[in-house]
Amino acid sequence: MTASTPLLVTFAAYLLLMVGIGFAAWRSTRSFDDYILGGRSLGSYVTALSAGASDMSGWLLLGLPGALYASGLSEAWIAIGLTIGAWCNWKFVAGPLRVYTERTHNALTLPDYFTHRFADGSRLLRILSALVILVFFAVYCASGIVAGARLFESVFGLPYAQALWWGAAATITYTLIGGFLAVSWTDTVQATLMIFALLLTPVFVLIGSGGLQETRVLIEQVDPARLQWVGAGGLVAVVSALAWGLGYFGQPHILARFMAADSLQTIPRARRIGMTWMIACLLGSVTVGLFGIAYFAGHPGPAADMVRDNPERVFIALAEVLFNPWVAGILLSAILAAIMSTLSCQLLVCSSALTEDFYRGFVRPRASQRELVWFGRAMVLAVALLAIWIARDPDSRVLGLVSYAWAGFGAAFGPIVLVSLSWKRMTRNGALAGMVVGAVTVIAWKHTGSALYEIVPGFIAGTVAIVVVSLLGRAPSPAVQATHDAVRAELQLHGH
Repeated sequence: MTASTPLLVTFAAYLLLMVGIGFAAWRSTRSFDDYILGGRSLGSYVTALSAGASDMSGWLLLGLPGALYASGLSEAWIAIGLTIGAWCNWKFVAGPLRVYTERTHNALTLPDYFTHRFADGSRLLRILSALVILVFFAVYCASGIVAGARLFESVFGLPYAQALWWGAAATITYTLIGGFLAVSWTDTVQATLMIFALLLTPVFVLIGSGGLQETRVLIEQVDPARLQWVGAGGLVAVVSALAWGLGYFGQPHILARFMAADSLQTIPRARRIGMTWMIACLLGSVTVGLFGIAYFAGHPGPAADMVRDNPERVFIALAEVLFNPWVAGILLSAILAAIMSTLSCQLLVCSSALTEDFYRGFVRPRASQRELVWFGRAMVLAVALLAIWIARDPDSRVLGLVSYAWAGFGAAFGPIVLVSLSWKRMTRNGALAGMVVGAVTVIAWKHTGSALYEIVPGFIAGTVAIVVVSLLGRAPSPAVQATHDAVRAELQLHGH
């Protein structure tokens, strides 16, 4: 198919706005601290929506609705698990991490935090954690590139190979130019667009299907099993879906938002805003996929055939058939918003790992701020090109790529973040063991073909490794333990 003029105009206007924000942020980016963390200047509203938008990538409008369309209500456990995990992350990680990273030499990145938290003079933690970030984020970035390519392929009728480049171009541009501030400001616009699309679309799908009762009847006619909370995978599938929530504690691009909040007092309000936004978006995503089963059962045709061939196109197809082309253009821009918001954060985290943890850490310790910013921009481009290369397979599925990267980060970093913030007896060797065991377990489990999501054994194994190795070794130095006590005291003072 070829895109209509309204679609072209709305897409072009949206992309120009995002690049314009990138240039505005460029004017406020004077140091590497600004480029990587925005000078720790984010208020509660931007912190909340930026954390949400950086989390909810293209899978929110492509992968999750596609899973619900293909398998039914049993896939909704993913949304429930994510909601519980996100709330726990805001409640138990956001505040402590904000305070701890400031007290540990103003740490700018997760590897930076690990290094100073455990006073790791060998810098082994920094190297290993930066490598984990690069390996799993290369896959994660690829999922964003695939999602963007799917959108441009469907809307503009482009071949997949061309759609890859068009889908990535705008995101690379504003991330390259504006850094963290551009990413956070654009995230806020994109989060607003996403919630508008996900609240509006299910209502119109429901009306188009003839109402709630008719929708239920149509779904039962297609397959009664799609309305069951426990599907063919049984209890293992439910546990695997809920376990997505464990991944939150180890996602560097989400944790960076907590580190960038302007103060500890910002966090509770940001949590309320962020969780309200997230629940509304997930509810919209789940209902789009579920109601889409009924809509296309009652409206067979080319759009229904397109969704049957690839369920991840269900939101795109519904937007095009149900809405005026101008409104459809805005709704489809929301998919682009979801893709761009997460991809930009991931590119920036990879860039910061390469710049802060390798280049400044080992190659040029005395590099100027200007040099670091430009090296960071070069690394954004390099990681983007690698992600495009990984995403070159037209049969790639967005949810599959995301689930693997999500599990990798959740198991490698999640236990370390949680335990390091709450247990002062944790040692550097415990952190190393947890990271290696968590990451290796995820990779090994993935190849066993087990139905259990690899984050479950990975997270458990990583946590056990941290505790056992820490207790077997010598206690951390008095200075490290004193910093931990000071952080806990500050949190108690502010009611955290």
